[in-house]
Amino acid sequence: LFKPVSRCYTMKSGHRGALLHGCHPVLVVVALSVIQSLNRDLQYVQEYRPENGDIKHLRILLYGPVGGGKSSFINSVSTVMRGRTTIPAATLDVCVFQYKTHQIRKGRGNPKTFYPFVFNDMMGLEEGSDSGVRADDIKLAMKGHVIEDHKFNPACPLSDEDPGYNQTPSPDDRVHVLVCVISANSSEIKEPILQKMSSIRETARDLGIPQMAIVTNIDTACGEIEKDLKNVYKSKHLRKKMKDFSSAVGIPMNCICPVKNYSDEIEIDDDVDSLILSALRLMIHFGDDFIEDM
Repeated sequence: LFKPVSRCYTMKSGHRGALLHGCHPVLVVVALSVIQSLNRDLQYVQEYRPENGDIKHLRILLYGPVGGGKSSFINSVSTVMRGRTTIPAATLDVCVFQYKTHQIRKGRGNPKTFYPFVFNDMMGLEEGSDSGVRADDIKLAMKGHVIEDHKFNPACPLSDEDPGYNQTPSPDDRVHVLVCVISANSSEIKEPILQKMSSIRETARDLGIPQMAIVTNIDTACGEIEKDLKNVYKSKHLRKKMKDFSSAVGIPMNCICPVKNYSDEIEIDDDVDSLILSALRLMIHFGDDFIEDM
């Protein structure tokens, strides 16, 4: 039997290329596998360019119940792509009421350059008809009819007479992939919210927009994963949670990605990065397939 080791140096995203000294041989194999997958996905995202020359940015729309972690996921993507902790996107109530486009900056330098994919974030879905974002407004956003910084009114949907309505959306304004964001810590989704999600998904299906989901907060929902993020695909608790979610909303299991958002970490972590990049790569795959046919 191998003797247990007291410490193991893994390759951190901020300084990839570090040596794995003093590790159990099995841990070395696992760590190298994670790193290889991470670097493959990172390279893919860094080199991505939309196949359709008329599209400057692949647009990813995040939606879901309140508290799912939509803004935190955007912040986490920025952290991964820049290789360091970044200033977070605003998550205050006054901001999430607005329709915001978030670009992911490439490194440093002037002029600023950005990756050719963007995220749109909005307030979460709630039970009442006069609280949270309205399903009809999400449908208009998918079609490109919501202008930047439009402030949503939970009591009144956007109409074609409002100043926040985009009368002539371009292919760039349209949503190219729809992503549902839900927390693994959340209780069973209430029926009123499920009905809104079903209506949104039906519109996306009619528009041909690909759909997927990410499940956040996986570490705080499962002690096994909190202990070691590599246990994410071994956790029976998480798998059941994802299966239940898949059955409730109709999104296939192979279109649901578990992720852990950066929250209280100061340093970046390869295991966190790997899950985020895996989800991001799938979003880009789906979105690029869609815009090829536009």
